[in-house]
Amino acid sequence: MTSSNFKNVPPPKDGAKGSVYSRFIPREELSSFSSWNPDSLSGSTARSGTGASNEDPVPAAELLTQQLSAARQGGYQDGYRDGMAALEGFKQGFATQITAQIGRLLESHGAQLDSISQQAAQAVAQCALSLARQVVRSELALRPETVVTVAHEAIDALMLSARHITLRVHPDDQVLVAQGAAEVLQARGARLIADPTIARGGCLVDSDIASVDGTVPTRWRRAAASLGSEMPWSADDGAPLPAESSDEDEEEAL
Repeated sequence: MTSSNFKNVPPPKDGAKGSVYSRFIPREELSSFSSWNPDSLSGSTARSGTGASNEDPVPAAELLTQQLSAARQGGYQDGYRDGMAALEGFKQGFATQITAQIGRLLESHGAQLDSISQQAAQAVAQCALSLARQVVRSELALRPETVVTVAHEAIDALMLSARHITLRVHPDDQVLVAQGAAEVLQARGARLIADPTIARGGCLVDSDIASVDGTVPTRWRRAAASLGSEMPWSADDGAPLPAESSDEDEEEAL
């Protein structure tokens, strides 16, 4: 520290208090001064009193704005990534659900269509059988001589080794069969018997080894069964089809 232009002040008198010489230096007597810094001993340049860098610090408001902007950008990216992942999961789940619903719907519609088709087929078969039954009845009424063909086929269905053959027909058909099937009756040694329980147009053949049911209701039920129907020949005809003889493969119902 340097000083100049100090006024000479006489020392205190002997009777004054205190032995240390001191006096107060007024501010106006100081022309220049500087505070002592330890760096001044090494010759380095004195730093500012605050010890801060000479560079201007970033204002706090601008720093806060940058931090908020970075946080906002990071939050946007995280939210976008999470949103896209959630959207993809929703699309996959929705597609799986819709596919399952469509599959069940198609399966239900397919079952309904199959049921409708079966019902339609049964209705058509029933209609066709009803018409066929009316045609057969009209044919038997208009052409009773068809019983002769039925009798021929029933006797021919028996094996040649059959004996004691009996042919039963309706009384009204007896004359027609006797005239039209005389040769086959004589050749097989068959007896012709009138039986009122046999409906017109049909016959029943018995022998010692097998029987052939050529009655109209039985023949009709077999024809209807081949079409998957159980429509009887008449309202009182509800009996099941008779079993075929397993010993005679050559016998067939007419």
